[in-house]
Amino acid sequence: MDDHVEPPKLSPPLQDTSRPRDKEPKDDVEKILEWQQQRIARRLRGDYESAVVHLSHLINSNLDAPARIAAIRVEGAHRTRRSFLSFLVNPFLVPDPDKPQDLQSTLHAARHIAHLLNKTDVFSNVAVKVEQAREPLADSADVDLVFTAKERGRLYLNSSTELGNNEGNASATGRIRNVFGGAETFEANVSFGTRTRRAYRAALSAPISRDLDTIGEISTYGLERDLTSYASCFEGLRGVKAAIRSGFPTWGMHEFTYEGVIRHIASLTPTASLSMREAAGFSTKSSISHTFTLDTRHDKILGTRVSKFSALPSPGTYLKFSQELAGVGPLGGDAKFWKGEIDAKTGFAITEGLTLSLAARSGLLWGLAGPKGTLFPDRFQLGGPTSVRGFMSNAMGPREGSDSIGGDAYWSLGASVISDIPKRPSWPVKLHAWVNAGRLEGINRSLPWSEALEQTKASLLRYPSVAAGVGLIYRFDPIRVELNFGLPLVNSVGERGKRGIQVGMGLEFL
Repeated sequence: MDDHVEPPKLSPPLQDTSRPRDKEPKDDVEKILEWQQQRIARRLRGDYESAVVHLSHLINSNLDAPARIAAIRVEGAHRTRRSFLSFLVNPFLVPDPDKPQDLQSTLHAARHIAHLLNKTDVFSNVAVKVEQAREPLADSADVDLVFTAKERGRLYLNSSTELGNNEGNASATGRIRNVFGGAETFEANVSFGTRTRRAYRAALSAPISRDLDTIGEISTYGLERDLTSYASCFEGLRGVKAAIRSGFPTWGMHEFTYEGVIRHIASLTPTASLSMREAAGFSTKSSISHTFTLDTRHDKILGTRVSKFSALPSPGTYLKFSQELAGVGPLGGDAKFWKGEIDAKTGFAITEGLTLSLAARSGLLWGLAGPKGTLFPDRFQLGGPTSVRGFMSNAMGPREGSDSIGGDAYWSLGASVISDIPKRPSWPVKLHAWVNAGRLEGINRSLPWSEALEQTKASLLRYPSVAAGVGLIYRFDPIRVELNFGLPLVNSVGERGKRGIQVGMGLEFL
């Protein structure tokens, strides 16, 4: 008898179970594996979307359910002071008697707190959970908001080469985040450059309001600038500054500042004028100032903003108004003046790729020291590739010999037509044709103030300096580089025009 039993033969599936709509590959194993992974991913994504829809429906149908915030906890805040976190979240623990304590208000509070934690710039990856309240005496409708966050790194070091306002320099910057556990930032910078030979700055800033929209800052700074290109001297500054900033540029930002600074005019060249020799030596300034800034531009160069109703951009608005008062009453100091400046810009899209950009600036410096007038470091300077094109840097206005001694009142206007390179609208290089005009004058303090202002006003409007030209703009945000060919059309005696090629690098242009 034969005990060997033949095993049953195995056979493949009787039919192909794949569906044509699934587009399952037939022979290539790698393609089959990839297809399987994509199908699993689609199924998971579908399950996730279904879960989200279900959760949204569940939440929306229970928004009126009672829910009172009993406690708020922030996990992962190891280097942040508990007092600072309490300062941020405590207002959400006090119920508003005019609003119901329901799930909807709880979710709004959770979103607002998460926004505040992200806004401190201390945390990353902020996540929130709504849990049943832990307190033994808590009501069944009480909940805890638990925020899980990861603190960012504290130290930052950077060295760089920078271009700005027609000047190049090399700098090193160090920053410490969350210095004392209350979202404070300490930053120190040292730089060496072409026109600003040496400079340093150290600043400590911290939020001082619960919404984190108001920032306080104290800083100290110093620099040494080479002014021999237009004023036959070097200038040194050593100062301290305290500032409070509030708001956003898009809605309007205010900055209130106190500044105390020691200025030193030294290292005069042999050709220095009498005015510069009289300005040599030390002077002090103690001042308070206010600056208001409004900026709705999305494109800083064209001066436009994105339109919700048209394919073409809408006109943007940039407005900056500043005023400074020095040397009055308890402020003290050698410098005694009131100074006001206004800067406005806008842009209009003519057609696609063609924009008209307009800019205007004006300023007035009124000395409060009687016939003594104003000091050289406080006066305005005008002219140059970032100011009034077609003129040498700081070469407009009152002069004595080879020195620009500055003025007390000025205005400048600029109009540019900016175009894309033909057939290359995506290139960062743009064409532009421009016209600039401006005037800088001193105020004769030997006259009564009304007569002095009337005389200065007449001179400012009667004898404008004008230049025009064409050139290229290279957009290297936030820096703007221009290569222009300009021609002074009208200029006063002594003003140094720049006929021909002129290069400008900076952040703000006329």
